[in-house]
Amino acid sequence: MRIGELAARAGVSVRSLRYYEEQGLLTSTRSASGQRHYTEAHVERVTFLQRMYAAGLSSRTIAELLPCVDSPSETTSDAALERMAEERERLSAHIEELVRTRDALDVLMATNRAHRAGLSPTATV
Repeated sequence: MRIGELAARAGVSVRSLRYYEEQGLLTSTRSASGQRHYTEAHVERVTFLQRMYAAGLSSRTIAELLPCVDSPSETTSDAALERMAEERERLSAHIEELVRTRDALDVLMATNRAHRAGLSPTATV
């Protein structure tokens, strides 16, 4: 199948597929005229890549995890699990920072509300 059909079947843009190829996450064969051609297996591959992106993983991290998919073994499985654990820790730290930031904003909003409540109706312009 050609790139447009793969995009439609996988529910992604053609641009995304080209990006995946640039990042080494997806490969295609080329016709004599240079058109990309894909197989049924590529639909599953793109769906898998989308799940990885939805989990917050970067292209680089996904590339590090693909050996577990492409050449499954205990070694690649262990390495993938370790890498995903690292990513989970990174996300947890980011979530904690976002919670702290939200809490700081809540304090500012409470201060603003208290200040606003203290303004007399004639003081507003």
